[in-house]
Amino acid sequence: MKFQTRAIHAGQDPDARTGAVVPPIYQNVTHVMDEPGAHRGFDYLRSINPTRRALEECLAELEGATHCVCYSSGMAAATAVASTLKPGDHAIASHHVYAGTYRYFSKILSDYGIEITFVNTEDALNIQRALRGNTRMIWVETPGNPLGTISDIRAIAEIAHAHPGSPFVAVDSTMASPYCQQPLSLGADVVLHSTTKYISGHLDVLGGALMTNRQDLHDAFFYFQNATGPTPSPFDNWLTLRGVRTLGLRMQAHQENAMAVARFLESHPRVQWVMYCGLPSHPQHEVAKRQMTGFSGMVSADFEGGLEAVTEFTSRLKVWSLAESLGGVESLISHSATMTHAPLSREEQEEQGITQGVCRLSVGLEDAEDLVEDLRQALA
Repeated sequence: MKFQTRAIHAGQDPDARTGAVVPPIYQNVTHVMDEPGAHRGFDYLRSINPTRRALEECLAELEGATHCVCYSSGMAAATAVASTLKPGDHAIASHHVYAGTYRYFSKILSDYGIEITFVNTEDALNIQRALRGNTRMIWVETPGNPLGTISDIRAIAEIAHAHPGSPFVAVDSTMASPYCQQPLSLGADVVLHSTTKYISGHLDVLGGALMTNRQDLHDAFFYFQNATGPTPSPFDNWLTLRGVRTLGLRMQAHQENAMAVARFLESHPRVQWVMYCGLPSHPQHEVAKRQMTGFSGMVSADFEGGLEAVTEFTSRLKVWSLAESLGGVESLISHSATMTHAPLSREEQEEQGITQGVCRLSVGLEDAEDLVEDLRQALA
């Protein structure tokens, strides 16, 4: 079956008891047992829930995975991946990552005796150079946040799996969505999504998910979730599953609008550069064409004049909203240095190429002409 058919039907059979086409919300904590220790597949909400199982089955199907575990946030999912590391282990991570991931890796994991080396993963050879005998994980975010950089998943996976320690490769594919990229098919071991973003698609629910074909990693991820409790509520799962049903259609519209916005910004004299992996001018455009089935809806741009000019520009916007997050139906623009990546020091921001003029645009589902015209009048 094609993607959109699976998005509507995977894990979502009509309710067997009532015939309801939309699977119900199982908003309960505990389940009856027929005898001591013998349940009917469900016992306690933190461990398992019918609504969460439906979501996990659907997401696993869309990513071509055997297993999926859902969490209460994307960062909870990232923490579950990191929980497989032990004191003395070494990991490699993309230099261009979500600020929360960078903060967690650089400020918290180090307290547990785990060393993280951040490298420019857009060049896979940087990973080759950074590998050590105790390297256990390679964390890749592609497209990278906030600049939209692209890393070659297949090349990175081949390097990792040829290494004697065979570190696993985890890919944060949030900014692509399963519609535009399936890292497991390219050799990755784990895929992470902040389901808050494109998967739920309406900016009304937090969530995260991990997909894998490896039983050992799945067992570790499930154990972490069950033992520590970052469990999404049944209603959160249901909202996310509702969003998944339109994922393919939404992503087609997101990327069509993003291309129109990127082309406009690229031609504007007040914009110093534009990063959209669908543009031929993107430095990793050819890699994106090889490994992505679509270019998603995220555009980054550097506006001349720095923060003062960006402040004036965003104050004039009428359709776009100045706000964090991404992947919703509404178009959002964020100033990376003061908003999404504010937790980074000025030096860390500059190392990642985040200047005072850099903005990240999450292109929504409004009419493309309206989005472009709003940018035009605000830049005038």
